[in-house]
Amino acid sequence: MIEDVSSRSLTLLGATTVAAGLLGVAVVHYNRAIPAPGGTDALIHMMAADAGKGAAARPTTTVRPLSCEKLPNVPGHSITTALVEFPPNAYTPRHRHPGSVTAFVIKGALRSQMEGGPAMTYTKGQTWFEAPGTIHAFAENASATEPAELLAIFVAEDDCGPLTIPVPD
Repeated sequence: MIEDVSSRSLTLLGATTVAAGLLGVAVVHYNRAIPAPGGTDALIHMMAADAGKGAAARPTTTVRPLSCEKLPNVPGHSITTALVEFPPNAYTPRHRHPGSVTAFVIKGALRSQMEGGPAMTYTKGQTWFEAPGTIHAFAENASATEPAELLAIFVAEDDCGPLTIPVPD
């Protein structure tokens, strides 16, 4: 579905939202105007999902896009930078991303697990990498009382669209 937000802005709310609804996943959408070629602004559609076993009562993460730029040396791809905020006890269930991701912990401590690997705790200044298509089993704030933040850098195809895609168990 394409929703006309203003005369110069569009937001794409499509198959990902429908699929999330069919899977019983609550989806929170975040949008930010990013200049696009041709002088129009495109709203970046982001989402954070919170559902799954035992996670329904936990807070969700907030994904705040900071920029999205086409990569001139990699035709058809863009780099998107986003701030991901984890309130105390926040949880993001099983998901994947449409490209490569590097995460850098800015504040607090985060527990994260890639499918097939051990759960790891990352603290301020530590990083991890997610290859395209990798299933992220979960990510959560390791603290029930302190917030945490990470800077996420995504390299994906040129649509600056949804960067978090729910994956059923």
